Amino acid sequence: MNKTILITASILGITGIILGAFGAHGLKQLISVEAQQTFETGVRYQMYHAILLLFLGNTMLVRYKNKKKIYYLTLIGVLLFSGSIYGLATNALTAFDFKLIGFITPIGGLFLILSWIFIFINFLKMKQ
Repeated sequence: MNKTILITASILGITGIILGAFGAHGLKQLISVEAQQTFETGVRYQMYHAILLLFLGNTMLVRYKNKKKIYYLTLIGVLLFSGSIYGLATNALTAFDFKLIGFITPIGGLFLILSWIFIFINFLKMKQ
């Protein structure tokens, strides 16, 4: 499981850097400043959670059962949260109206919050 978590963290980090550069340079002339800032929010949260998964895959402080829950909550959360933000920010460039699926952004955010809550609970239950 640790290897899977670390590979996923690496993929999220790599794509986060690529999307960040694309947002800063490739989209600059194509979308509004507000949409660029929205896109950057998606990149920022993706990178935060790539770092979280790097920690998760390298620590012995989180029990295996919790690691699995946290991993899936984080992965699904990033895909829904950041993914929908990327779509919403670039909505003017596509034929598909991403506003129709904008409701998944807060669902993704909830998954990310839950992943942090599970980490918190895991740490509370740790023996000194």
